Amino acid sequence: MSSSSRAPAVIAYLIPIVGWVYVLVFQRKNAFAVYHARQAIGLGLILIATFIGWVVVAWVLAWIPYMSVFSVALFGLVIGIYFFGFIAWIIGLINALTNRSTPLPGFGKWANRLPIQAE
Repeated sequence: MSSSSRAPAVIAYLIPIVGWVYVLVFQRKNAFAVYHARQAIGLGLILIATFIGWVVVAWVLAWIPYMSVFSVALFGLVIGIYFFGFIAWIIGLINALTNRSTPLPGFGKWANRLPIQAE
């Protein structure tokens, strides 16, 4: 792969939403870039779902007396998942820079099933 085909894959990781749109609109024929855009979108969806899930659980627990302590403890789990997401982001960025199409750890195989295909 040339560096010109790697650049969109790297952009998909470095500039989350704008990079995804760039790859999906302008680099749709670049299968390598679309693969890494799928991985980056999957990472973003996991992190967003983690935060929204914690907010919902914390809100429900806040209505139960003395249970708000557990919502604070669950935030430690959210921090751990975000740390894992940061490590996965670095791994994805390294994979894009070194021309590897390896799924990200943990959820990469799920991200490959997202309905985004190269033309």
